[in-house]
Amino acid sequence: MILEEIKIRRLAGQHLLAPADTQTVVKDLCGLQAQFLSHALHGLSIRAGEVNTEGLVKSWTNRGTMHLFCAEDLPLFLHAGRTHFLRSIDTLESDAYISAARKAYFADLIVDAVARGIEEREALKAICEKAGMGETEGKSLFDPWGGLIRALCETGRLCHKVQEKKAYQICPAFQPIAEEPARLELARRYFTHFGPATVKDAAYFFGTTQTKVKTWLKALPVSETVLDGKTYFYIDHGLTDGTLPDCLFLAGFDQLMLGYEKTESLFLPGEHMRDIFNLSGIVRPAILVEGNVVGWWNLKGRKLSVMLLENCDTARIARTAHSLWNHIKQIDFQ
Repeated sequence: MILEEIKIRRLAGQHLLAPADTQTVVKDLCGLQAQFLSHALHGLSIRAGEVNTEGLVKSWTNRGTMHLFCAEDLPLFLHAGRTHFLRSIDTLESDAYISAARKAYFADLIVDAVARGIEEREALKAICEKAGMGETEGKSLFDPWGGLIRALCETGRLCHKVQEKKAYQICPAFQPIAEEPARLELARRYFTHFGPATVKDAAYFFGTTQTKVKTWLKALPVSETVLDGKTYFYIDHGLTDGTLPDCLFLAGFDQLMLGYEKTESLFLPGEHMRDIFNLSGIVRPAILVEGNVVGWWNLKGRKLSVMLLENCDTARIARTAHSLWNHIKQIDFQ
């Protein structure tokens, strides 16, 4: 299999050559990273057209990061025995700021408030303060990177609402899937829709070891292909018809960039890796022209800024931009 064929298989598997419905996209891509919800929604829109967020939730999943996924997949993502990437303040156990008993008290208070329709973070914090939460206790309970809210999400009592402002909802009742069947199902989705991919790619994506990935490969109906001495694994998805698209505006933290080991990319020349994967952990929204990253973009109001990494046909980029955002009045190429 040549490089172009691998790219087409990946693009097709990730629904970037032909649209699919929102639920299918979110399931096939193992959720979409959603620290910045606007990026996740853009990633959906370029794959599904009109985005329908009904039936979707946000919570911490792969690699302990915030993802947008289907509520019916809660048993899969919150499977039994998973590694959580948690600090002590992200659990219901005692930590440096608060005892387990006090955490349990405030946990019940928060869940009860959400059940009564008090959903926003600041309103919940005010309720806890009124109930006696001290300043030191608040450092744990409302830690900006997790805290008690994360503990409640990790245990399936709450999940985030799909909106920019932090708000929560009661999780639907579910029974977590056992660890091995759950991880194997996620691996099946990965090698079907991210493949062809290397063992190293999958280990990065799932935050696990290459040894573990190899055990999954033994249990999955994978095929192999070799490119430049590296072995790539995939499960045939039957979506191989197509050509490299003229131009694509990927989302920030897009799965096409984030789904593989970050020190190299088949779509991105090595000299430009840090332009997309910067050192602060941000994955910028890339622009693909005929299967190669040529720059990245930023949209503010009616102004689109395009930071080019190499010379290319700016007219085709502008045409694609106007087809995505008909309100744009200005495009600056830098």
